Amino acid sequence: MTPHAGLVVGERRWARTLAGVSESKPQRAAGVREVAALAGVSRQTVSRVLNDHPDVAPDTHARVVAAMEELGYRMNNAARALGTHRTRTIGVLASDALQYGPSRSMAAIEASAREAGYWITAAFADSGDEASVRDAIEHLRAQSVDGMIVFAPHARTLDVLDALRIGTPVVILHAAERADFSVDQRAGARLAVATLADAGHERIAHLAGPADWLEAEARAAGFAEELAARGLPVGAVFAGDWSPRSGHEAAAAVIASDATAVFAANDQMALGLIGGLRAAGVDVPAQLSIVGFDDVPEAAYAWPPLTTVRQDFEELARRAVAQVIAQSGSGAPGAGSTGASDAPASAVSGSTDPIAPVLVARDSVVPPPA
Repeated sequence: MTPHAGLVVGERRWARTLAGVSESKPQRAAGVREVAALAGVSRQTVSRVLNDHPDVAPDTHARVVAAMEELGYRMNNAARALGTHRTRTIGVLASDALQYGPSRSMAAIEASAREAGYWITAAFADSGDEASVRDAIEHLRAQSVDGMIVFAPHARTLDVLDALRIGTPVVILHAAERADFSVDQRAGARLAVATLADAGHERIAHLAGPADWLEAEARAAGFAEELAARGLPVGAVFAGDWSPRSGHEAAAAVIASDATAVFAANDQMALGLIGGLRAAGVDVPAQLSIVGFDDVPEAAYAWPPLTTVRQDFEELARRAVAQVIAQSGSGAPGAGSTGASDAPASAVSGSTDPIAPVLVARDSVVPPPA
């Protein structure tokens, strides 16, 4: 250290000593009192600014915000909740979050909440384990969240929710027709089958998702409905578990079925199936066409690039977040009332029209071999 630098440091220390500030003790974080004093307003006015109260003059609001920035003031959510009964936090109960749909929804919910000035706190549960679901809900309730968004891919999760009285707004996602907001799974499956039928295929098989998933069930139903609507024969159905491995392992059964096309219930299984067919010497799409579901990032770069059905997870998230915020701010349970709702938890939110899926045409579909 140079003599000059030492002199400067010494002067700063002496200045702090004169000001009565001890170097050995960290200074207390600035609070509402300090912000009010610096801005020249009352503590009630600072509270109104913190809670977005409309009855604050613009210049006063600006002075309070400037004071908070100068002092490095940080909002205490617990203190805010005492005054407003709101924490501006949304709880997300996620299960099977490693799957593409739930993981995309989680990211989209976080982005939508942040844009609206909210945060999310997440709890993860095994959707097949009632105790796990209950524990996750209790964890979110302990955070005093304003509302919850629940991924309920299995009917068992909905059964647990219906048995509880949560006391905050709840929005259900990833439960097909039983969700409050959803992408139309049946319509997406029908789009996939229609694409294959329009290319001339009549022997169309289905590589299905797990039987205990509500969205897999809806996609299988849409597959059967479109075949029936076109007067095509009932297609073979093969069981999968969403993984590429299950698609790869289904290749032998698909070949033996004499199908010329397959609708796979998700892209990962479709990509695994393509690998299995190629390993068996089957040319995709010349000998067998394939359509997937979800439009994962890898789908566009597969060989051949995969025709698939895209879901709008961003719109799904926007609707869910907007619903939670609207209910938490309109006197719904948890938005200022202290009593729990008498309605079943899964019935707190109303439903709306499903979001239409979109077919993304690529190179994995061609007319059947002559």
